Amino acid sequence: MKKIVKRGLIFSGIVLIALIVLVVIYGTLANSELKKMNTIPTGEIVENIFAVQESYVNMYLIKDDSNYIAIDAGNDIDVVAGSLKKMNINPDRVVAVLLTHSDSDHSAAISLFNNAKIYFSLQEEKLLTGEKSRFLFFGNKIDAKQYTLIKDQAIFSIGNIRIKGLLTQGHTYGSMCYLINDKYLFIGDALSLKDGKIDEFPSLFNTDSKTAKKSISKLTNLPHAAYIFTAHFGYSSDYQEAVKDWKN
Repeated sequence: MKKIVKRGLIFSGIVLIALIVLVVIYGTLANSELKKMNTIPTGEIVENIFAVQESYVNMYLIKDDSNYIAIDAGNDIDVVAGSLKKMNINPDRVVAVLLTHSDSDHSAAISLFNNAKIYFSLQEEKLLTGEKSRFLFFGNKIDAKQYTLIKDQAIFSIGNIRIKGLLTQGHTYGSMCYLINDKYLFIGDALSLKDGKIDEFPSLFNTDSKTAKKSISKLTNLPHAAYIFTAHFGYSSDYQEAVKDWKN
């Protein structure tokens, strides 16, 4: 019996050491990738579209009369609150949060928006219920008990804003992009921008990079799109130029 216990302890120790090594390696590689990211300073980018910058990630707000729609909800609630105050935007005027996905750097400030309805894709809910995992056997959590699920290609309106949801699986199981008024494309982590051209998102952070690459093709044939806004690699005001050389 003592030998069995001893072997069990040795095996558990080996597994624990292996996990620690993997975490350290992943953290080192992740930090290297984060340094390559290029975000937009907090402020109005184009008319009625605002960015909130938190080191390596952006969230966005779209103004509609006196209200706002948020695209994602940032990485740090205190930073988001401070940035909104700087721009004289009352978080109570945010009536909706459209999550591109449920990773913590895109959803941390949800509770700041007391009057907002939360939206994300039907497939992404599986990460919250445990049906799908994000990394290894871990899922995601968000600070919202009620939310609205969106199907691929769904078109709906919030105030005067017309929204189309485009399912772009790969970064997470249910990543979704949002085409606003047929002109402004918010893509979260579906892709990156390099020298004004779209490119793949760093594979280190993807659930399935092969699927992510296929999903990008869904974003390259939007005839009225003019802008692309990413969460980590800035934005482009020339959609056609950005997508024209993409090959799946």
